[in-house]
Amino acid sequence: MDFDFSLILVLATLVTGVLWGVDHLFFRPGRLNKLEQAQAQTQEPLTEPVKEALLRQPGWADVSRSMFPVLAVVLVLRSFVFEPFQIPSGSMLPTLQIGDFILVNKYHYGLRLPVTHTKILSLNEPERGEVAVFRYPQQPSINYIKRVIGLPGDVISYHNKTLFVNGEAVPAALISGLPPHSPEVLLLSETLGEHRYQVYQDLGRPAMSAQWVVPEGHYFFVGDNRDNSNDSRYWGYVSEQLLVGKAVAVWMHWDNFFSLPDFSIIRWIK
Repeated sequence: MDFDFSLILVLATLVTGVLWGVDHLFFRPGRLNKLEQAQAQTQEPLTEPVKEALLRQPGWADVSRSMFPVLAVVLVLRSFVFEPFQIPSGSMLPTLQIGDFILVNKYHYGLRLPVTHTKILSLNEPERGEVAVFRYPQQPSINYIKRVIGLPGDVISYHNKTLFVNGEAVPAALISGLPPHSPEVLLLSETLGEHRYQVYQDLGRPAMSAQWVVPEGHYFFVGDNRDNSNDSRYWGYVSEQLLVGKAVAVWMHWDNFFSLPDFSIIRWIK
């Protein structure tokens, strides 16, 4: 089962905020009234322990008062500023490793409301070569991360393991092979727009030959692990409405629960 963490966070923030408000508006005046009555019945000032006892909130109200500000801050930061993601697969190797934790800029492509994903403010448009997170078109509850290859109106071709954008091959230069464990895998340096990054090319995988025309309002995404990536070449285009944000940095790597997190690999994502 897929859990919508955004929905859970919104509901938790809403519930704690409502409970805190109910206590503040309807129950707190009664406690203040009891305090005034107690003070009127004695000539001596009430001690602090007595005041605290008379003003003490019920448990549900105290928890809501403590949790609401924290949840509200997390909701705002996660929805409109930065959201952390963990890389679960090798489709973006060598740029992103399995177990990398990344930060995604949620406002770069425009501000969107949580849960409904309705855009409320337009800002930047995706550029060729950027790494972005989006909701998988065939199952929007799942987030994917790939590299932007095609913009609306672009003609994308893939022949003999070479990408073409509007008829021009994306410049790629061989860096090295990867012996001895993967002698058929090549490490290439690729340049698209203002972005230079590395990709894997697996000579042992069948070559693909196809062409696509990116519709208006859509984008074409491809993984850096070029022959081992489930991307737009297989399931099509990504609507602008499905964009989540721009991947900007790796801030931690954590292989598994039994290993220690590694913060030495902090770096910007190219």
